[in-house]
Amino acid sequence: MTGATGTPAGSRGSEPDAEDPANGAASARVARSSRATGVVWLLVLAALVGLSSLPTWVRATGVGALTGDVPVHVSGSQAAPVVPAAALALAAAGVAVALAGRVGRWVVVAVVALGGLAVVAASAAVLADAGTPAAAAAATQTGVGHLTGPASVTAGPWVAAVVGVLVVAAAVLLARSSARWAAPSRRHEVGPSTPAPPAAGAPDERDDWDALTRGSDPSDESGEGAGR
Repeated sequence: MTGATGTPAGSRGSEPDAEDPANGAASARVARSSRATGVVWLLVLAALVGLSSLPTWVRATGVGALTGDVPVHVSGSQAAPVVPAAALALAAAGVAVALAGRVGRWVVVAVVALGGLAVVAASAAVLADAGTPAAAAAATQTGVGHLTGPASVTAGPWVAAVVGVLVVAAAVLLARSSARWAAPSRRHEVGPSTPAPPAAGAPDERDDWDALTRGSDPSDESGEGAGR
């Protein structure tokens, strides 16, 4: 009875060990999927931030010395140059996600969070004071930095501010999900080269010199040179 009951117990004890490789493979797949999702979302957010800087953010009316009143349209990239710069930083962070390890992921998270905060701050600055970028654009367009009326704000900075908040939220989610990431693959890394051991029977210069010192012919494989 003891032997009969011992065998099933032993087999049950070995079941977790048999399932460990499967669990490890599943965890690796989840980590790769999470990393790929992070790359896609960061690239999408970078594109949204860049697109939000293209439309007109501020409208105003300037005055020229010869042309009189001139309509002034200020794009997001002109009103807030930080926004397209943040889009480029987010795109670089998205590419870095595919290569970052457990330490590098915190650098990526910091870049994403700072990029989102920069977009929100730049949008808020335009909403608070639309006259300054409008006057600068009027000076560039007409040579006179004077507005004949108040500057009006479009929906552009509001959209950019919302996208910036989404970027900050993505940084928080990235910090949580990246804890499951595995180290990046090292298949394409070139490690230090190790010289191959000499093949068996291959001539060695040191052995040849030792043979000559003993008075033998190193080219004589039969060993008869030593007797001569």
